[in-house]
Amino acid sequence: MTNTKLAVLIDADNAQAAIAQELLNEVARYGTATIKRAYGDWTTQNLAGWKETLHNLAIQPIQQFRFTVGKNATDSALIIDAMDLLHSGSVDGFCLVSSDSDFTRLATRVREQGLSVYGFGERKTPKPFVAACDKFIYTEILREPAVQKAHSDTAVEPLQAILAPAVVAAAREDGWALLSAVGSLANKSHPSFDPRNYSYAKLGELVRKQSFLEVKTVPSPDGAPIAHLYVRLRDPEKPEPTKGRRAQVV
Repeated sequence: MTNTKLAVLIDADNAQAAIAQELLNEVARYGTATIKRAYGDWTTQNLAGWKETLHNLAIQPIQQFRFTVGKNATDSALIIDAMDLLHSGSVDGFCLVSSDSDFTRLATRVREQGLSVYGFGERKTPKPFVAACDKFIYTEILREPAVQKAHSDTAVEPLQAILAPAVVAAAREDGWALLSAVGSLANKSHPSFDPRNYSYAKLGELVRKQSFLEVKTVPSPDGAPIAHLYVRLRDPEKPEPTKGRRAQVV
């Protein structure tokens, strides 16, 4: 956990209460949720499933009546509060929880101000909203592993199109690139990139399974037990190593 203060703003009309705990666990990877609010018309039965979750996780419900059918007053209330928080200077970033493209401009405006935006939504989330965030996490990967695996091949971009340019950009003269740098570049160009979308917990596990990449482990120069992973694009003329062979240690 970092000291980054985050405002978690949930569009309860477009988010599931069943993964709220897992969602907050994920938020903790990026900072501390100092503000947790869920927006909706709590007088309706549509949000009944949220009520116990709100109490258990100390999420503040923000009431917004539906004044007109077909108009989403909840989105407007969330956006207004977000702008108030942005100008108050009380947070370092925002977690916007919704699968609704209406928050695209909000995410863009927050980033223009120099704050980070982490988006959370289902894989049906429109691409403009995903691209507007620094990092976008598909909520399907926060569910149980069996459910995650069932959705792992849905609406995810081909890995080679994401990783190959990142490897080239981060590569040294010998073609090898530090894996952490590759991951950082991949996230910047594709905010929704996450190894868990492909059923791998870690980036290192993911790249070892890719036929277009070579992977090697380099011990820390100061003798520390932590080693560094490097990757490079495999020469198409070079045969792949025997299946099951361990990564080379240099």
